[in-house]
Amino acid sequence: MARKKSSDDLRSGAAEAGSSRRAPMREFSRSLPMSLLRAREAVMRQFRPSLRNHGLTEQQWRILRALTSVDQIEVTELARVAFLLGPSLSRILRDLEARQLIERKAAETDLRRAVVSISAKGMKLIEAVAPSSEAIYAEITRRYGARKLVELHEMLGALEMSLAGMTSADGAEVEADE
Repeated sequence: MARKKSSDDLRSGAAEAGSSRRAPMREFSRSLPMSLLRAREAVMRQFRPSLRNHGLTEQQWRILRALTSVDQIEVTELARVAFLLGPSLSRILRDLEARQLIERKAAETDLRRAVVSISAKGMKLIEAVAPSSEAIYAEITRRYGARKLVELHEMLGALEMSLAGMTSADGAEVEADE
């Protein structure tokens, strides 16, 4: 009768299997993109319940938050600042518009382009979510430390700026946000 594999056996087997399939690069868990994704996930895990309680997805919240910082914005620019692909943004905007959280109209300079703005109802929703959001930020700040959080923001901004204008692997120049 075969014995059941222990977790030690599984780790040992994984290590053996991994040794023959080892890529000539840093450990997957130590790659910068994965570290950033893990940190983002840890942060967003704190905000998701509040957003869900208000009937919002992360992407919808990101759009509404972006719209609070402008009077109006062209859809293509909103996609850029909210880091969303056009097709996803179009679907999300349709939903937000149906819920009367945003307003969309043709751009004055080019009727083929659309501009969006947050509606009064959208602002009321932002105001309803804000206390919970700020409480979560306060708890993150308490746990991580105010100075470390400021330093993290500065370091991430510096990383972003240092990579601005760098040519990507496919030869396209990467633009920096202003």
